Amino acid sequence: MISSQDTSVEKYDIDLGKLGAKLEIARTENKANVAIVEHTLPPHTLAAPLHRHSREDEISYVLEGKMTVLAGDEIWTVPANEATLKGRNTWHTFWNANDEPLRFLEIIAPSEFSEFFEEISHVYPVDPADEEALAHFEEICERYGFKADLESIPKLCEEHDLQM
Repeated sequence: MISSQDTSVEKYDIDLGKLGAKLEIARTENKANVAIVEHTLPPHTLAAPLHRHSREDEISYVLEGKMTVLAGDEIWTVPANEATLKGRNTWHTFWNANDEPLRFLEIIAPSEFSEFFEEISHVYPVDPADEEALAHFEEICERYGFKADLESIPKLCEEHDLQM
């Protein structure tokens, strides 16, 4: 139950290029400051450039398919019905290297970052040649304490036979 002091967060169901994002539990729906976003990702697809969060941890629970995670120098695979932690201040990304779609829950704590997906949906995927969109993307990232290495995308796609 939401107290009268909480501000409402509008739920979303959006596509960020190929990454689907649906806000299932908003931060305003609980006092634990946790949000849950359901993500979908098609086969052989990179979800995001290398990135890091300075304010939150992400726990991914795979519902269907398998998620491949790169964090720091380590790569591992998370099968359905298992979870993994992508901790703050660690450069990471993830992808679906398989022939089946990937569906997973992202538990975000603290939860404010869950609103990032809706905000960037208006400019993402970012065309680096579009200076205005790139500046807007960078401004949003800065407000959330998020850093993204957009230049990592071609290398990751080539090395792991992925699209984005």
